Amino acid sequence: MRLRHIEIFHAVMQTGTISGAAQLLNISQPAATKVLQHCELQLGLKLFERIRGKLHPTPEAHRLFGEVDKLQRDLQAVRRLAANLKTNPAEAVRLASTPTLSITLIPEALARWRRRFEKVHCTLATFHTAGLVNSLLVGDTDLAFSLYDPCHPGIHSEAIIRGNMTVIAPADTWPEDLHGQPLKLCGLPKNLIGIDLDDHLVSRLLDACEDEGTVFESSTMVQTYLQAKTLVELGAGAAVVDPFTAAIADRSKTACRPVFPAVGVDLYLLSRKATPLSRSAHAFVDAVRQTANDHIARASAQAQSMRG
Repeated sequence: MRLRHIEIFHAVMQTGTISGAAQLLNISQPAATKVLQHCELQLGLKLFERIRGKLHPTPEAHRLFGEVDKLQRDLQAVRRLAANLKTNPAEAVRLASTPTLSITLIPEALARWRRRFEKVHCTLATFHTAGLVNSLLVGDTDLAFSLYDPCHPGIHSEAIIRGNMTVIAPADTWPEDLHGQPLKLCGLPKNLIGIDLDDHLVSRLLDACEDEGTVFESSTMVQTYLQAKTLVELGAGAAVVDPFTAAIADRSKTACRPVFPAVGVDLYLLSRKATPLSRSAHAFVDAVRQTANDHIARASAQAQSMRG
């Protein structure tokens, strides 16, 4: 199939008529009919049955459409990139992060970076870590951020900052002079909200509890740290979360304390090996590092102000 064949076929499948396809592609109806006929002739397949003046896709057309639709989306992505390069020929930055970081950390970093790079085109996608790796490997993403090192041979990973797992609880859980003070694992609140056991940070927390001879008991289970944070803010329990989620918790409703012994949390920069980052991409990494430092310092300062 030629590119023009693909465009006509896709347009007819979308609109259901030759006239609709012609209008969508801004060509005449006779021209659209001619291209579709030529497409069927070259393929040696009947793609549409003409019944009472309407086009009905054949089973072969339905099977073909799945692949054609993916190709059409790829073509649209190429056109968008070409347009972006024309507008900003020097650079374009394609970012991705895990869902939690896309809410807790990356937006503030992006706003900070944007003040310096007002005209550089930027996109932000959200995937779990396996999706980040795939997006980097196929070239859809330039740099990504995760709290997990995928240890993939094709991916360069660099820990750019370390924080600690933190307990967040309703504000009246502890006396104010204990807010921000380390909390022994054996002293964790009883009304804990647990996170999906597939999470590697949860595994490290459970290992630390086992080393201390204590059991992590939860009566509520959720899938994400953000869900746990929301429940804590509503007074539904306490949770052990990453430091960036803890930093955005509502301090009028919650208190936070780092766990002791400390359970470290690394923020990883991920990129494809042997693929250097652009100047603006490096600047974004700096913005993320600065924002992450601010988040950790903010949580500490808020805790100290509550004690003062």
